[in-house]
Amino acid sequence: MLTRLWNSPQILLTLASLFWAGNFVVGRAILTEAPPVAMAFWRWALAIIPVVLVARGRVDVKHELALVRRHWLIIVVLGVLGISCFNTFVYLGLRETASINALLMQSAMPLLILLACFVLYRERPLPQQIIGVVLSLGGVIFIAARGHLETLTSLGFNTGDLWVLAAVVAYTFYSALLRKKPAMHPLSFLVALFIVGALALLPPYLTEHASGQVMRLTPQMVAALAYLVIFPSFLSYLCFNRGVELLGAGRAGLFIHLLPVFGSALAVIFLGERFESFHLIGAVLIGVGLLVAARRGRSARRKMS
Repeated sequence: MLTRLWNSPQILLTLASLFWAGNFVVGRAILTEAPPVAMAFWRWALAIIPVVLVARGRVDVKHELALVRRHWLIIVVLGVLGISCFNTFVYLGLRETASINALLMQSAMPLLILLACFVLYRERPLPQQIIGVVLSLGGVIFIAARGHLETLTSLGFNTGDLWVLAAVVAYTFYSALLRKKPAMHPLSFLVALFIVGALALLPPYLTEHASGQVMRLTPQMVAALAYLVIFPSFLSYLCFNRGVELLGAGRAGLFIHLLPVFGSALAVIFLGERFESFHLIGAVLIGVGLLVAARRGRSARRKMS
């Protein structure tokens, strides 16, 4: 069953989006108790522990270290973009911007990934991909606007939005550059990324701490960190990296549009919000977009056979 799951990119990418949706819910809840850089630093520093524990006995350490030394530059670039920059910038942005703004800017990521793949590799998206992205993007916008598109015209933007935009750009290039990662064991690759990410965050974390912004270890904070370490960090990145490996960055990026669907569901379950018709319409548009984009894979397999 685990082998079948590891070779099912749609399931892996759906799980990654589900766990990341929880990251935004938890992140917004504890930002009043945790400075953003401190939360990002400890999230990744602690995430190294479960990956190492799972990897024990499954990884040839000597072989993996040789690969790290040989491919250190791309590992550092990926670790800084996808680990250090993306999550820290999101946390910085959520302190000042509305969640609707953050959601709308992140919904542009699949389009930006397609553009980055074209710029870096001259990889042209197929019509099915473009149609799928447009449909799912429409679903994201419909959910963000709560069914009233005139809501979008009243949005204001501030410095928090610039942080979220920087996060989107960082993760766009992380996704596009994943194809250049070395042929390492997935667990050792995660360890390398998390170590790079934590080390890159150490200087700004110490600066933030020296300024008097200190994380308070309340029971809620400990529980939140435990969730962030296991699900949006360890499991989400493991699933997303594998999904990109199987589908390519362009098609895998489309699953990011599931974030508002899962975010809305989590808000209904844990925050007592009502499930509205705009949630259903948006979710249907996103689902149709994913199905349209997935047709590329089936038609390609038919041609190969």
